[in-house]
Amino acid sequence: MHNINANKLRWALRSPPFRDPGQGLYHTLAGAELPKTISVGTQRFGLQFQEIEGGRAGGMRCLSIDTGAMVVTILPDRGMGIWKCWRGDLEFGWQSPVVGPVHPSLVPVNDASGIGWLEGFDELLVRCGLHSNGAPEFAENGTVRFPLHGRIANLPAHQLTIEVDIDEGTLDVIGLTSETRFLVYSLELETRYRFRVGSPVVEMSDTIFNRSSRETTAQLLYHINIGTPILGPGSKVHAAYSDLQPRDARAAESTASWSECDGPTSGYTEQVYFLSPRGDGQHWTESMLASQDGANGFAVQFDESTLPCLSIWKNTVAVEDGYVLGIEPGTNFPNTKSIEEIAGRVVRLAGGESRAFRLRLLPLATSAEVSESENRIRQLQK
Repeated sequence: MHNINANKLRWALRSPPFRDPGQGLYHTLAGAELPKTISVGTQRFGLQFQEIEGGRAGGMRCLSIDTGAMVVTILPDRGMGIWKCWRGDLEFGWQSPVVGPVHPSLVPVNDASGIGWLEGFDELLVRCGLHSNGAPEFAENGTVRFPLHGRIANLPAHQLTIEVDIDEGTLDVIGLTSETRFLVYSLELETRYRFRVGSPVVEMSDTIFNRSSRETTAQLLYHINIGTPILGPGSKVHAAYSDLQPRDARAAESTASWSECDGPTSGYTEQVYFLSPRGDGQHWTESMLASQDGANGFAVQFDESTLPCLSIWKNTVAVEDGYVLGIEPGTNFPNTKSIEEIAGRVVRLAGGESRAFRLRLLPLATSAEVSESENRIRQLQK
């Protein structure tokens, strides 16, 4: 170890033998030594890293971070997704018919139907990509060419570390996840979640690396899913955008009321709207779902220069069938990859090239926080 700084700590929770995350300014400790709390001035972080026993989640590990203002549970074995988060007793996520989280080995991503991905779908935040991220696409012989929403959500991080900077009051969770097919493509995703002590904000920075010497294409979409109690009859979507289009004839039936949400409706057929987000001088934009009474909500801020497409997915079916609304920033819209390639909405990476993406997640627990988000969006929309 070199240049050890007592106020900068690193825990290597998962590390392949051919890489050494212990080099640098951070003091390295084994995962078994991960403390339950880390004091930062008069505040603290809480940490819990545990393996789930039994059921369809058996064998998976989850990491929970408590900032003092919020608790977030990260799933390193599911592409570094976020299962749920909490502000006190208020839970942010949704009630999927899929009882999860589900171990990725039990999710038939390459099922002949093309939609086996849905058998593991129950997170607050799930990444779609990296080689493809949209609707399933089939070859002429009927075999699956690109499965629904890609493979990254069902791949485990092969490297996982926690870094704490006591002076700055930050805790970073960093994961590396590879999506590689020999002789075809080699992509790696570096995910960095940053938490600040006492803050209810999740800061995210993702970087896609092309580890091949040859050019390749990539896609990335953040499937952010909110159900009750935020979603309900009369809840509303707020977004800053310059253009909005319904995905299909079904969505076109309600374009005028695209932002308004119905209560749970058995047999409801999903409606999807494609938006071009509008950002500020630093390219940050914001979208938010607010409850009917404005008492709570969930906001997503993202860099629209690298995530230029926003999809709003309304799936207000019965609660037992998966009552949910999705706010989905992406490099593209979730059509088939061929459609998005023709439209020029794929990320092209030369050999060794990378591309970075930035987001913030804001679970809103008070009417004042909801109003502040509405005001920010209103300013962007002017």
